[in-house]
Amino acid sequence: MSNPASTADDILACARSLIVAGGYNGFSYADIATVVGIRKPSIHHHFPSKVDLVRTLVSRYREEAGVGLTQLESHVSDPAEQLRAYLGFWERCIADASLSFCVCALLASELPMLPEAVAFEVKAHFRFLSAWLTSVLGRGAQQGRLHLASTPRVEAEAFMATVHGAMLSARAYGDPTMFAVITTPLLDRLSTRR
Repeated sequence: MSNPASTADDILACARSLIVAGGYNGFSYADIATVVGIRKPSIHHHFPSKVDLVRTLVSRYREEAGVGLTQLESHVSDPAEQLRAYLGFWERCIADASLSFCVCALLASELPMLPEAVAFEVKAHFRFLSAWLTSVLGRGAQQGRLHLASTPRVEAEAFMATVHGAMLSARAYGDPTMFAVITTPLLDRLSTRR
């Protein structure tokens, strides 16, 4: 007998891949059933509706990001290096196609069409990421490690938009190296000159 937690995780992983490939409306439970190798009623057992599935996926995605950023901060104390590591994470994910696009950025592009519960989770992810970036940028400016042209909050929003835009450009050009082409100058601008 299969492990219910494992089945739910398999369903979530499949949904994540399908969302990155085609957005919220680009997949169905039939698609998941085919990929995971289960019947549709089994998916409904774990996630009664697509809204439940994607809401859970985005909530877990934000939790995973929180754990990852906490680990990053515990290993890297310098704010400039934290930003570099964050960009490096996405550069690797895009290059090896393990996660070629932020699920929440993709879903944000569909926000007007998303169910309210899913939209709420997507917006919560953006608020979470913005708060983390604001904190890192603020600390970096206080320590003299980063040069900000505006407030940490405004810089955080610009940083986040640039990262998401770089993901989009890498996808549009079919060239993973475009991510670094776009984000490297951003980090160079923020880094203080010695």
